[in-house]
Amino acid sequence: MGSMFGSKPDTSAAEAQIAETRAETKRLKEQQLAAKRESGEMDSARRLARVRGGKRGLLSPLRGDAEMGIEEEDTLGA
Repeated sequence: MGSMFGSKPDTSAAEAQIAETRAETKRLKEQQLAAKRESGEMDSARRLARVRGGKRGLLSPLRGDAEMGIEEEDTLGA
């Protein structure tokens, strides 16, 4: 009889559940994007390490001729 006088049914519980579901969906999407971003960054770092790795990474900027090595007085503990 409540609808005969223009009152509306209480939908607050359903609206709360819908809001909770939307929030959970948003959280899961953000988590998935973060995981995808992290995976991409790791792949990029691996790729960069392959390209720039090797002997070049071992050469010291302290040496005039990097292939000659470091002089004894330049080392720590000397």
